[in-house]
Amino acid sequence: MAVSRDAVVTALKSILDPITGDDIVSAGYVRALAVEDGNVRFVFEVAPSLTQQLEPVRQQAETTLRSIAGVENVSIVMTAHSSQPPNLKPQQRAEPKGPQPVPGIDRILAVASGKGGVGKSTVSANLACALAAQGRRVGLLDADVYGPSQPRMLGVSGRPASPDGKTILPMRNHGVTMMSIGLMQNDDQAVVWRGPMLMGALQQMMTQVQWGALDVLIVDLPPGTGDVQMTLAQKFALTGAIVVSTPQDVALLDARKGIDMFQQLKTPIVGMIENMSTHICSNCGHEEHTFGHGGVKAEAEKLGVPLLAELPLDLQIRLAADSGAPVVVSNPDGPQAQAFHTVARALVQGGHA
Repeated sequence: MAVSRDAVVTALKSILDPITGDDIVSAGYVRALAVEDGNVRFVFEVAPSLTQQLEPVRQQAETTLRSIAGVENVSIVMTAHSSQPPNLKPQQRAEPKGPQPVPGIDRILAVASGKGGVGKSTVSANLACALAAQGRRVGLLDADVYGPSQPRMLGVSGRPASPDGKTILPMRNHGVTMMSIGLMQNDDQAVVWRGPMLMGALQQMMTQVQWGALDVLIVDLPPGTGDVQMTLAQKFALTGAIVVSTPQDVALLDARKGIDMFQQLKTPIVGMIENMSTHICSNCGHEEHTFGHGGVKAEAEKLGVPLLAELPLDLQIRLAADSGAPVVVSNPDGPQAQAFHTVARALVQGGHA
């Protein structure tokens, strides 16, 4: 049932100002009252000398409003007006802050790609599970807003809970703490957002999710060089970025653009991964390079960054991802999983995870 503004005002008039004896509405304490969709908010404006004395009144108002049927959330901000005239002199503009760390998270690794379809999300999921197997406290943020796939890959479903309406409790599976916009929507529902909404969603998932204490947070970025990548690098202190590409020239063209973006944003490149590097026929054992071979290695050498792995194009990796248990979890001793474990060990030894 929708709550009306009149009902809210009536409830507020039942609360008396202990100083004047008037109700708080008549006393002029209630400013900028807004009532919409079950949310009630207003400014409780008092004199600076009365803030402590009137704090119980503010609390009483909040309790009273929450008891009204249809009210889902109450926000009352107490402000102290001053009798001094405002200072109209131009204020010196504050220096812009650089990238900031996220409390409780020691390191942040971005996993990126220049184009879609190169297996970046599969690498992210397996790498997160491999680091967890190394004993690291690992988080995985699925920031690929238009194509969130981590809930399926990690076998996570359901809606995350919010204990206070402000913070979000992440999900957890296979030793990895995970959050994804895909958990907030139906599987077949498209995300139709412009840049500001994307940037806002990323900042909320970085700062309003209760990640807890993490050794490393892996951020699975969308492909390309757009708003999400720029916001992440400019707002948050990144340990570095891992760039995933297939060896074919078309993919490498886009990978170079992604690397250039991170260099412009002063984000270190931790290394590159060549995915779908080779394919071995399960029937005859013949090895072929479906997408070429060695292109990423040559690019890494040119940039002076490590080649972290050459991962195979393998059916088991795909089947494991679709089943909700990455190959690192479903077949930890297999050769496919060992490639990811090698990358995880290298990242730990290098101080990146």
